[in-house]
Amino acid sequence: MNILRLLVLLAFLVAGLVVGSLNSQRILLDFGVAEVVTTSGIAIVAALLAGVLLGGGLVTATTVIPLHARLRRACRAQAPQPPAAGTVPAAPQEGN
Repeated sequence: MNILRLLVLLAFLVAGLVVGSLNSQRILLDFGVAEVVTTSGIAIVAALLAGVLLGGGLVTATTVIPLHARLRRACRAQAPQPPAAGTVPAAPQEGN
């Protein structure tokens, strides 16, 4: 499994390098309060990375965290409750 992850990582790294090298035109990004001069390849890769991070954060906040909380509550509800202090546990009854 670690080899597969490494191969996927290398594939995305190579794809990013190809996009960055093929798009070497200079562009000016104006944010209103600041301007950044960069290449279009770096801007594309940065925009893709920002989209992945924002999308992952939204999925985590709206789906993963609520499901994890629901699972934690369900596990707590299913856990056997310890007997109250001062009570004697009932002896198992035989069927015959």
